[in-house]
Order: sequence, then C-alpha cells, then structure tokens
Amino acid sequence: MNQQTPKQLLENAQLIHAPAVIEAAITRLSQEITEALSDKSPVVICVMGGGVVFTGQLLTQLMFPLEVDYVHASRYQNKTVGKTLTWQSLPKLNLSNRTVLLLDDILDEGITLLAIKEKCLELGAKVVLSAVLVEKTLSHTKPIAADFVGLDVPDCYVFGYGMDAYGWWRNLSAIYALS
Repeated sequence: MNQQTPKQLLENAQLIHAPAVIEAAITRLSQEITEALSDKSPVVICVMGGGVVFTGQLLTQLMFPLEVDYVHASRYQNKTVGKTLTWQSLPKLNLSNRTVLLLDDILDEGITLLAIKEKCLELGAKVVLSAVLVEKTLSHTKPIAADFVGLDVPDCYVFGYGMDAYGWWRNLSAIYALS
C-alpha cells in the first residue's frame, strides 16, 4: 500500500489529459458510436466502478434508443496491480440476440474487458463492442482491441475520471499519472 495521503498522491502526480481534452474525446466518441449503433437499439453496459464517470458523460450525448445496464468485475481491488478476476455483478438485462456496447475507463492489459466480452457472448449477445475512455500504450499485444478509443495514455499508473489510485480520486475531471 502507498504511504502517501490522497492529497499527496495528487500533489505529486503528473497531468496527462486536461478536462477539455477529455470532453472533446468523449464528444468524438459519441459521434463515432452514434454512427455505428444508432439503428441497433443496443444494451449499453457500464463496467463498474471505473467506467461510471465516462459512462455518465457519454450517455448524455448518445441521442438514440438504448438500454443501460452494468457489470462489476475487477482485478485490482484498490491496488495498482491486477490479480484474479472477481465477478461482483453480472448484467441484469436479457442480452439474447442483442448488440451490446461495453463502456470502460481504461484498456490496460485487456484481461478484464476480454472476460466481460466473453461473458456477454455467453449470455447470448449477438455482437459485443467496446468503448474505452483511455487505452494504455504497451509494448506487447493485448488479447482484445477496443472498438472505440477516446485517448491514449503512457505505460504508467493513471488515475482520475473514473480511474482510482489506491481507491481515491475517481472523481477528478482530469487524468493524472502517479509519480
């Protein structure tokens, strides 16, 4: 566990993306998603807890019929390194023969997003697409590619705009890197 207080974490962090940059990326994503899904009446699934801020902002810009649900699967449990995937909540809506759009905060290693996609397909989804606010630039190939990506971030631990640092700072309007 980190010995810094939440305030010290933020004071020592490096700004990666300012609020205006994030807002512009979400607007662009809303246009791309609208073009791809406006005639599909999709089930939009927020990946909790990190995806909640991104989902809330994006949903207000999607002007077509959709249903909203959520899934909660995590590997991090308020730590900076992911371990075993833990399922805390599965989607409640019937996904049979539906188009599903997963919304998550970050595509890091891709393990969690892939597992959620596979679970939705197992629950009967016809098509499962994904949109992430940020994708971490890694030197190796990931097991899944997001269909819609807002911004890239470097290979470091980032927080803000739904992503946490030791459980703190999901509520920030910008994205930072831990020092």
